[in-house]
Amino acid sequence: MTGLRVTPARGQGRDRLYVSLPVGRHVAWYDRDSGRVSLVHDRYRADVLAVLGPYLTGEVTVGPPAVPTSADLVRLSLHPDDDLAPNRPGEALHAELDHVRASPRLLRQDPRRAELAAQQLLGDALDRLEGAGWRILHAVPLPGADLIDHLAIGPGGVLAVHTLQARRMRVRVADPVVRVGRGRPEPQLRLTRRRAERATLALATAVRPVLAVVAPARLDVVPAPPDVRILRDDEVAALAGLGGVLKPADIDALYATARDRRTWLRA
Repeated sequence: MTGLRVTPARGQGRDRLYVSLPVGRHVAWYDRDSGRVSLVHDRYRADVLAVLGPYLTGEVTVGPPAVPTSADLVRLSLHPDDDLAPNRPGEALHAELDHVRASPRLLRQDPRRAELAAQQLLGDALDRLEGAGWRILHAVPLPGADLIDHLAIGPGGVLAVHTLQARRMRVRVADPVVRVGRGRPEPQLRLTRRRAERATLALATAVRPVLAVVAPARLDVVPAPPDVRILRDDEVAALAGLGGVLKPADIDALYATARDRRTWLRA
């Protein structure tokens, strides 16, 4: 059989390769950490092992998957093009910068390079929260060519995180505007709130806005807004201590809904 598609996915503490039919239905996955290939349909065994051959390392076991959770069932029903879980931090910026990578001089001067670095730094910090029961999505697309930089779902609730690149610059937050360095004040808090409101509409649950300032020389907030959490990138780890809002089953259910691209069409 030809046409099987291999798609990488990382998250929930797992590093997997999913194998799907041309129509998008998953037939198997390879868990790199455990070295196990789980076959949804045994009749595809030979074809699955053939297409996974270049990726298999060490001793590998092959067999039926464990009894799936409700979140697993949702994931398995998703077409790979609708699954947001594989998105990298700054996913759209990767594609935009590909057009200038052929010119090292233009790439060095492109301000989007610094923005992508900030997205990656913050995304990595958020991904480390998974050990505390959080689920993270990056670059969640919204209608109208907008997006949520990062969506965090965990014991402390749902957070829509907006990234502000401010390396070695002074940042002053005076609701609703934010000034970075000597630049013009911009309504960043208004944008942060709006994205959280759209996420609330799409997920039918409360979503709190978060403004994450990456690598500022100084951060002044006067006064602190009551509804927007403002933090530096080196303070992200403190989010692991939040709790009392969502139970593990609620987290899994919301994550399964949020990773489906079609969910955001109603935002």
